[in-house]
Amino acid sequence: MLEQFFQCPYCWEEISMLLDTSVSTQTYVEDCEVCCNPIEISIRCTAGELQEFQANPLGQ
Repeated sequence: MLEQFFQCPYCWEEISMLLDTSVSTQTYVEDCEVCCNPIEISIRCTAGELQEFQANPLGQ
């Protein structure tokens, strides 16, 4: 597991989440822990290392 810090695309607060780097490609929805809006999380990992991370408003 890897802790990733990023800004919420709605309220701009810095939040963190734990990422499972054992799965190579993931896309899922997680609610912001501050404003509760849905964030679409997309990650890509290679050999357990994070290669790409995106946190976008749902539907964009």
